[in-house]
Amino acid sequence: RGNHPRRQNFTTKTKMSHKPPPKWLPLESNPSVLNDFSYALGLSTAYAWSDIFGFDDELLAMVPPNCRAVVLLFPITDKSERFQKEEREDIENGKRANEVSSNVYYMKQTVGNACGTIGVFHAIMNNREDVLTNQNEEDEEENKNYFRRFFEKTKDMTPDERAKFVETDTDLESYHATAVNAGDTEVPSLDAKIDLHFIALVERDGRLYELDGRKQSAIDHGEIERGDLLKQSVERVIKGFMERADGSIHFGACALAENSELF
Repeated sequence: RGNHPRRQNFTTKTKMSHKPPPKWLPLESNPSVLNDFSYALGLSTAYAWSDIFGFDDELLAMVPPNCRAVVLLFPITDKSERFQKEEREDIENGKRANEVSSNVYYMKQTVGNACGTIGVFHAIMNNREDVLTNQNEEDEEENKNYFRRFFEKTKDMTPDERAKFVETDTDLESYHATAVNAGDTEVPSLDAKIDLHFIALVERDGRLYELDGRKQSAIDHGEIERGDLLKQSVERVIKGFMERADGSIHFGACALAENSELF
């Protein structure tokens, strides 16, 4: 839960200890922060995170071309929580179809407020074939960028196992802490209540998927045409979140698309 990762203090477990999941500090919904974070981990500079200034056609047209993912920051409300519960029940009862391609990379979130980082990873992992820095497959493990190493280590894990891996990954915690401190707004205290949450929206195998680490699985939102991710994300998913926001204006969205500075 949360828009943001909080810092982790991982301690070795014994048979009798059951340590709660760690907390990290909030990651800011800011393309500059997301870019610095993503480039440090291995995103190609041919791509960049860009602000989505609004959800009407005119403002969407300002987003650079070749949008590969959207991360949405939205307010958690009673309505959104009820909807999530009903959606889960409908999927479990077979009232809502939810066929998810085996090519979708999905992970749970257990680190408190880590959804900013989980959203970035969902975006990158599901576009890893195209958006990472070029490296030879024969490269030694230590010479591969972090995103590639992370995928290699976690590709055969379950979503829950991937979440546990993040809990204990001190390298990722360090990268994340650096990104937190690079934000423009004041960093809240570790105990601050955060009622905001990040999700990612991606196209995989010709379908639109919502990736939210608080849910049981990826959510299938139907078939889409290549290149129509941005508009369909708004029409099929984001507008629903806005309707469930109880009037809150605490929304933010960034698109992973071509780097406009290279045009």
